[in-house]
Amino acid sequence: MIKTKSRKTKYIITILIILVMGILLSIGGFLIYASDYYPADEIAIQIMQQQDRVEIYENLTIVSPPEKSDVGFIFYPGAKVENIAYLPLLEKLTENGITCVLVKMPLNMAIFDADAAEEVFDKLPEIKNWYIGGHSMGGAMASDYASKNRDKVKGLVLLGAYIYGDYPPDQTLTIYGTYNSDLEKYIDYTENIVEIEGGNHAQFGNYGQQKGDPVATITSEEQQDIAVEAIIEFMNAR
Repeated sequence: MIKTKSRKTKYIITILIILVMGILLSIGGFLIYASDYYPADEIAIQIMQQQDRVEIYENLTIVSPPEKSDVGFIFYPGAKVENIAYLPLLEKLTENGITCVLVKMPLNMAIFDADAAEEVFDKLPEIKNWYIGGHSMGGAMASDYASKNRDKVKGLVLLGAYIYGDYPPDQTLTIYGTYNSDLEKYIDYTENIVEIEGGNHAQFGNYGQQKGDPVATITSEEQQDIAVEAIIEFMNAR
């Protein structure tokens, strides 16, 4: 009887050790995967160093326009992309009077903090008209937040993403490149859609070529200019 119990105990301990090792290996593998992210390019880094326009509060980077307004835009970055890679796009928006708040996500993945926007509102009480948006996974998580907090945002802007959750298409702007056309099969609405001819998935940010993404036939600056024009028009219409 004692030997039988001893064998059972050893068996249970062995199983537990195997489970723990499996969990640790999974966590380690994920951390290695997450640490291999796309860094921002020099253009984005230079904008980050503009101390007169850029302020950092923990995980929030606030880019202010030359003249204050009551319009703000919260932006969630794409998965495994350094958040400041989107500063060139956001700086263009600030030139049109929009205060932009760029969120730094845990492990560069918005899925781990979809409610990050909650930290923004109290920091900028002068902003009365808030929009939220993002790129790729960041767009999906921004959409998820907007669908659950319709009273806090006036509209949703999606770059290389589609509506995720229950949010009105007529309050959403969806922008994507023709080289990211596989997105179309997930879009079951027709309002406020801008397809950028020659654009791809990655060029909304400044982080270089993304694995599996076709090479665009326009520059990232051209793609971002078209996106900014569409965003300004969308916000002005609202």
